[in-house]
Order: sequence, then C-alpha cells, then structure tokens
Amino acid sequence: MNTWRLLLNVVVVLAGVMVIAPGLIMVERRLLALWQDRYGPNRVGPWGLLQLPADMIKLFWKEDWTPPFADRAVFVAAPAIVLIAALLSFAVVPVAPGLHVVDLNIGLLFFLAMSSMAVYSVVLGGWASNSKYPLLGALRAVGQMVSYEVFMGLSLMGVVVQAGSFSLVDIVNAQAGLWFCVPQFAALVVFLIAGLAETRRLPFDLPEGETELVAGFHSEYSGMKFAVFFVGEYVGITLIAALVVTVFFGGWAGPVLPPAAWFLIKTLLLISLFILVRGSLPRFRYDQLMALGWKVMFPLALANLLVTGAIVLARGR
Repeated sequence: MNTWRLLLNVVVVLAGVMVIAPGLIMVERRLLALWQDRYGPNRVGPWGLLQLPADMIKLFWKEDWTPPFADRAVFVAAPAIVLIAALLSFAVVPVAPGLHVVDLNIGLLFFLAMSSMAVYSVVLGGWASNSKYPLLGALRAVGQMVSYEVFMGLSLMGVVVQAGSFSLVDIVNAQAGLWFCVPQFAALVVFLIAGLAETRRLPFDLPEGETELVAGFHSEYSGMKFAVFFVGEYVGITLIAALVVTVFFGGWAGPVLPPAAWFLIKTLLLISLFILVRGSLPRFRYDQLMALGWKVMFPLALANLLVTGAIVLARGR
C-alpha cells in the first residue's frame, strides 16, 4: 500500500469514526425515546435535530475546572487515554477490501491490547481526582474490566482456531462460506456481553453508578475533559460493534450494495442492539456481575474453545 493510499485510508476511517461517535448520542436519545414510548428531544431546531450541536456548544463553553486537590497532570491526561486507545484499535479493523489502515498478522491481539488500555484511563481519572466516589468507581472498573477481558479474549480464540489466523482480513475471508456467528454462536454471546462490560454500558455501568457513586470515576470532570470521556465511550461502542461485525458477521460481505455500505449497516444494527439493551435491563449488583463472569461466561468461553479445537483436530486441519 503506497503512502498516499495509506493516508487516505487513515483520514476516511478516522473521519468516519469521529462522525459516527458523536452522532450516536442523538441516535441513542431517539431510540430510547421510541422504545420507552416518549417524545425524546424535540425542542431545539426542527424535529430536535439541533439538540446535539446545542449540547456540544454547552459542553465546550462550560468552565473547564480542575479540582485544586487533584493530581493535575494525570487528571488532564486520563480522558485522552481512552479516546486514543479506541482510535488506535480501529487501525486494524477492515471496513472493505483494501479499506483499512494496516493488516497486521496479529491484528486481533493488537485490538485486545489496545482495548485493555482503556482501563488505565478510568483508573487514573478516578485516582487523580483525589475524591472518594471517583476512587470507588475506579476500583470497580478495575475488577470489572480486567475480569471481562479474560472472557473477551477467550471467546475470540475459537474464531482464530477456525480461521487459522489472527489477521482480521483473513478472518473475514474465512467466512466466505458461512459466517462465524453460526458455528461460534456461544462465543458471539460471550463477546457481546463482555463488550458491554468493557464499555461500561448498562446493565454493567457500575463504575459510574449514578445512584450510588454520583457519576463514579468522572464525578470531578466537567467541560472539555468530560466531553472527551463521553465521546470515548461512544467510540468504544462503535469499536466493539465493528469488531463483532468483522469477526462474527462476515465483515463487509453482502449482496448488491458496496462492501463498505454493508459493513456500516451491520455496525449500526449492532449499535442499536446495545442501545436497546441499555433501555431494557436494570443495573446488575457488583456480586451478580462477578458471578455472571466467573461462573457462567468463563466456563462457556472455555468449553467453546475446547469443542472448537476438538472439531478442527477431528477434521484434520
């Protein structure tokens, strides 16, 4: 891939992510209103379409306050870590044939490594705030995210065994006959639940827990720094949805429409599923969260890997 083509892919992928992620804020409000049988945002502009720009202007013009008791350098750097880690993960996600930043032969491992970096943002933000509620939120995040990373990685190993590669392009090509969502259905369920936990979305938003911890790890954040945390969360949701499409739903594969259009449609449908889950399920208790992970998700992911390995060996691959 020549330099200009590489730069063009970087710009296209980065622009796509940075347009979709803030737009999801408005889409989420609309879908939640639809599913909860209420109007949703309808006051700012025609059909409420200017609500998102109004919210952005409000966030950008709010006082960007740093608590005097906080560790200033770490407090300022923490929000950027989650956004940078999520954007770096997109480098290995193929949107269409030839439309990716880089095709690493360890692409899936690179994704898992980058996604695990997000926990540092939450932990550092909570610790640097030097306040009890953010610290408690950060401690919850450590237990939750580190635990669910184990199941997330294990659930993907069955796909790797079947595809015979860690490259995401090879994994998409290996699904030419049958999408992995069929033979790896158990892995898909585990990965979706682990993805929700990794992005700290309801019903797994215990690091924030408004009714218990005010807002958890970002209680002391405001203005631009809070906005970066906010956008980072939506970039993370987009990333998890894009990876599910790549690994389990054939990536860009589909009839008639251009490959990139199929990738976008599948990703948006999965994001809608995440929003539906948020609008439907209550928050877990922390002990329920851990029990679900270690008593259900871990054995299920391990059993799926063992069965997949046995089948592949039996077929002589």
